[in-house]
Amino acid sequence: MKKPPAKPAQPAQRAPGILWTLFSTFFRIGLFTFGGGYAMIPLIQRDVVENHQWINDDEMLDMIAIAESTPGVLAVNSATFVGYKVGGFLGAALATIGVALPSFFIISLIAVFYAQFRALTWVQYAFMGIRAGVVLLILNAVVKLSKNLKKNAFNIILILAAFALAAFTEISTILILIGAAICGLVFRLRAIKSGEVQE
Repeated sequence: MKKPPAKPAQPAQRAPGILWTLFSTFFRIGLFTFGGGYAMIPLIQRDVVENHQWINDDEMLDMIAIAESTPGVLAVNSATFVGYKVGGFLGAALATIGVALPSFFIISLIAVFYAQFRALTWVQYAFMGIRAGVVLLILNAVVKLSKNLKKNAFNIILILAAFALAAFTEISTILILIGAAICGLVFRLRAIKSGEVQE
């Protein structure tokens, strides 16, 4: 049975407190994100997609593609994207500030005590455990986000090819995304030309 396409998330109403909710949500995401930009994907998927329903799974995939294709880090670009969608320019500013503040304070604190803590074995093992947990969280988010993806031969081949290029070559992620976009456009144009789909 063919699964119906995901419905676009409904625009959030700018109710009183929505700006504070944006700020606090992304502050929490920034506070508990360990392991780099991709580590925040499961947190965004849970808070932004599932809990607040500001965007849906399809929009989140688009957001990740846009965030990776534009200058800046994934965390900041994603916060700006969601913040603007929910609360306009002020929402974008507050979400961006919220996600960046925890890193600013934590890195500043670590910089002060780095010399004392870097040699502690228990600190090194703690971060090893955190990194392992982050990998599992990212895999879980990938599984959830892929549920709405059409399971056709083109998508499967493109996913495997993109994974192979990202994992086993030094090709930039941006170039891989651009290549995937071009492949998608060519596939769409061929389908239109053959009459399989309408423009």
